[in-house]
Parts: sequence; C-alpha cells; structure tokens
Amino acid sequence: MKPPKRKTTVSIVGDQFYINGKPTFQGRSWKGHKIEGLLPNSRMVQGIFDDLNRETRSKWAYPDTKTWDPNRNTDEFIVAMPVWKAHGLLSFVLNLQGGSPEGYSKDQPWINSMFNPDGSWDPSYSNRLKKILDKADELEMVVMLGLFYFGQDHYLKNEAAVIKAVDNTLEILADGGYRNVIIEINNECDNKYDHAILKPERVHELIQRVKAKKVRGHRFLVSTSYGGGKIPRENVVREADYLILHGNGVKDPARIIGMVEQTRAVPGYRKMPILFNEDDHFDFDKPANNFQAATSAYASWGFFDYRMKGEGIDEGYQSPPVNWQISSPRKKAFFDYLKEITGGLP
Repeated sequence: MKPPKRKTTVSIVGDQFYINGKPTFQGRSWKGHKIEGLLPNSRMVQGIFDDLNRETRSKWAYPDTKTWDPNRNTDEFIVAMPVWKAHGLLSFVLNLQGGSPEGYSKDQPWINSMFNPDGSWDPSYSNRLKKILDKADELEMVVMLGLFYFGQDHYLKNEAAVIKAVDNTLEILADGGYRNVIIEINNECDNKYDHAILKPERVHELIQRVKAKKVRGHRFLVSTSYGGGKIPRENVVREADYLILHGNGVKDPARIIGMVEQTRAVPGYRKMPILFNEDDHFDFDKPANNFQAATSAYASWGFFDYRMKGEGIDEGYQSPPVNWQISSPRKKAFFDYLKEITGGLP
C-alpha cells in the first residue's frame, strides 16, 4: 500500500536543520546570536505513555476520574501541540519506552514500552504514536523519536529483539510516509542498559543499521545521547547525523558552552548540528542560563520539565498525569523565553 502524502520533511545541511528545504527560523538572530538552523525542543517523552503493571498503574490516575487513561493523555497532548508551535517550538522528544515518570527514579517497576519482548510492537502504542506524528506533520514540526530507555529495555528478551524493534520502528515510520522524524536510538546510552548493543561501546552499530536502511526511498537521520555533562564518544561522533548533549547536572552556563566546544573537538567530528534535548536548568529571567549559553554556542537547546515532589498536575511534562498545556509558571517562563528567542511562529 502506498504511504500517505506528507507535508513535512526534515533534513540537515551542514550544521543546520532544514524543514521543507529551508533552514529553521530563516534569517533570525537574537542578541547577536544566530538562530537560523537551530531546533529548540522540549522533552515531551510521555505522549504515548501507558503502564502495563497493574501494581503501579494507579499511580498515574487523573485527579478528576481517579483512573489512568492513555488515550486521554495522547489526545490532550495533540490539543496542546499548536500552542507550543505558536511560541516557536519546532521539535519535541517522544520516546517509545517513555522516561522516568517520577523525573529521576532509582527503580522503575512500571512497564511502559511500545515493544513486546520479541521486538514486535503493541498496536495500541503504535496507534497513539501515529496520531501524534500525523499532527506534527500537519503543523510542520519535527519529532525526535527515542526508541529505548534504561529501566525498560530489559523487557526485550535479547539482542535480536532489540534489533528487530529498530527495524520494526523504521517500517512503521516508512509505512506512514513520515519524513518529519529524526531518531535517537536510546536515551543516555551510558546509563544502566541491559543489552550490550545499547551501551556506549556498541550503540554505534544501531546507528549504522538505521543509516544503512533506506525504507520506501527515505533514510532517517539518527543519533544517540549520553548522561548529563558527558561528551559523545568517537564511535558515535563518526556515525551520527547530529550530536545530542544533556545539560542535567550542569549548573554553570559556561560549562554548556564548554561541552559544545569539546564535542566539536572529538575525533571524527565534521560540520553537523549539536543539540541538547534534556536539561532541567531554567533561570530564564537571568542574562546567563543554559538555554542562552547553548544558543550562543550555536547549539539547539531542550527543556526538561518533570513534576517535583509536592507539585500538582499542572507542573511537569514528564510526570503523568500530564497537563500538556502551558499550565505552570515554569512552563510559561520557558515558552515566553522561547518566543523571545525565536520570534514565535504563525
């Protein structure tokens, strides 16, 4: 069956992101910093979240209904997307195995994975995924799609299942005709993964696998990420289409600039985009902050907002149940600052 005709295509030219053949924010600068070609983003990884563990599922219940509803979560995500876009958000991170719904967790007893143990997919997850990808295509937004997450990858029974999950994801994307998706193999490959192919020494093999597969005439752009403050290793730098950094734990904005400079000095680096897609530091009211610092170094920056202890549903984009609107002072501060930097979008 022929894939649907799509509206949005993402590409990379040198160190710039392009959408539909034009650099993002074409001609835009802010306080002397070039914005054209950047891809500011937000970590919205729970857009297709569910919990298949009956013992923990009730933790995510909505206050009004006292139950968890994954379809409501996705539907409310989609309603919020045009609001994000109007503030200049061109990209968001969506993960097929989510992220810690507590923000940071020692243990992860919940079960949140689009993949079955053999690497096949759960149709309820893939249906929710397609709804978000469809809306993103309509809005000319880029989805940074993360495949695996530590604390969940062990539900895949072996390495063959991991490889099958990668191949199946590419098939889903290709069958849908999506061209607005870039891939992040796994979130923080140097964290506690069970499968060796998802660890730093070998994760480049999966990057190579994605690059080698031109499906329905399209080859998906691909990378992976490391923990907060870490610099990508040479094996990934040589293979990735773009490089992902995390600012978690980095309190000094000057260190953000240093991370970008160090990344560009890794052997194998050539002119390519550098992008933060997770940083839980804010201070948007101060002249120097991590978003400003990354932008000054010509690197895209990503907002990571989780619900902190004692906060209500309006806070936090990573902690279900999520209010996906710009519903808290922290969210508003980010989106107002984003609009200032980008000029917003129609």
